[in-house]
Amino acid sequence: MTEKGSASIALLGVGAVVLVLAAGLAAVGSYLVAQAEAEIAADAAALAAAPVTFLPFGARGTPAEEAARFAALNHARVKVCHCPLDPSWEPRTVEVETIRVITIWPLGSFEVTAVGRAEFVPALLLE
Repeated sequence: MTEKGSASIALLGVGAVVLVLAAGLAAVGSYLVAQAEAEIAADAAALAAAPVTFLPFGARGTPAEEAARFAALNHARVKVCHCPLDPSWEPRTVEVETIRVITIWPLGSFEVTAVGRAEFVPALLLE
């Protein structure tokens, strides 16, 4: 019996394991980046919607439309927007949930969600 070529087979096995690990790390990295981007989009959407619940302040639409616009600018979409109009001078908190869709080969598409909150205190406009 000869063992000629057995090192080549072992090297191929090690190479395959390295490739699988690299693909797994790339998938995890893609997911983490998408999660951070979804969080950024949610925060931006909430910050954009919060003052519009009081007055338009030059906004192009309702608080929910402003949230959707800023989420879209950050490559996400709004799933839920708790941002009702409130003409009172009382503080209010706006909550926006965004979705970011990513594709991880060969696993397919995934939805990554995040929630952003912003507080607006109209009385501070008087200071």
